[in-house]
Amino acid sequence: MKTKLALLCVALFLIPVVFPANAKTILDSTGKVVVVPEKISRIICSGPGALRLITYFNAQDFVVAVDDMETARKKFDARPYAIANPQYKNLPVFGEFRGNDDPEKILGLAAQPQVIFKTYVGMGYDPVELSQKTGIPVVVLEYGNLTVQRQVIYNSLRIIGQVLNLENRAEALIGFFDEQIAELNRRTASVENKKTCFIGGIAHKGPHGFQSTEPNYPPFEFVNAANIANATDVKVKNLSHSSFSKEKLLEENPEVLFLDLSTLQMGDGHSGLDELKTDPVFQALDALADGRVYGVLPYNWYTQNFGSILADAWYVGKVLYPEQFEDVDPVKKADEIYDFLLSAKVYAAMDALFGNKAFKPVDLGAK
Repeated sequence: MKTKLALLCVALFLIPVVFPANAKTILDSTGKVVVVPEKISRIICSGPGALRLITYFNAQDFVVAVDDMETARKKFDARPYAIANPQYKNLPVFGEFRGNDDPEKILGLAAQPQVIFKTYVGMGYDPVELSQKTGIPVVVLEYGNLTVQRQVIYNSLRIIGQVLNLENRAEALIGFFDEQIAELNRRTASVENKKTCFIGGIAHKGPHGFQSTEPNYPPFEFVNAANIANATDVKVKNLSHSSFSKEKLLEENPEVLFLDLSTLQMGDGHSGLDELKTDPVFQALDALADGRVYGVLPYNWYTQNFGSILADAWYVGKVLYPEQFEDVDPVKKADEIYDFLLSAKVYAAMDALFGNKAFKPVDLGAK
């Protein structure tokens, strides 16, 4: 009996794994093997940023349903990919935002997705269980960023390219990001006696006041800015958010201030802009007295909007190093970036959402 069982196990081991016809295998961001159809035309995107990445591939027409974030109609919405694709608001909803998918709704879709792309798997519905309940392959993507985790996002872009047979677009996107960042660095790396600066009002899971900052704010990193909040300690190098004390801000007295306009979501009387207008500590800063406060577009909105990061970097460079960026019109540069990523020029629409305060000195006069 034992001999028969042993022979059976060997026979099973020798049987080759047979995948469905017209299918291929890929490795997702977790290293998991996923079997997907060879040709794909119907997908859904779960989790922060997933739909944004698909939009970068000009694959909007593949999307058959969205999470409820895409159908929300809010006064403020700093997601360029959504502005460029208003049709997303009219698609069926398959679940809640942040990856809280509903398998029953997915199975009830008239157009059944062939693949589910999923980001931030630490939140929302478990991808393995989701695939088991729907019978649809789930491809996990790590979102990464354009600074210390650039290779992470590049790997995800290549995975999308493999799944959708759009490998050339993946490489074009990677090349675009590398070229933009390299050019920003080239213009600024050798500049001496840089102006000190600070960015306030950074969003982090919602809007915050002016003390909210990012120690390694990517636009500052890309133009080698003298950020007074910069985290040089290795232990906090990846810190994405912190609250900078008023006392320390006054002590450092940076030469240039930037305001992330996401703070306007807090409403009149509560935003970082209102704090700059009324708080005696902020009022004592030389940059306020001299009119050196500038508005920038938010980029932390359903995770990072890479196009807005690059657009802000070019504007920050123009403000801090006018000679090195003499040939740059930040508004035109922003639309060049959005047009490459989204096939749409959305700067004006983004700016209008935030009171036309982006890429210009902030008006701190009486309300």
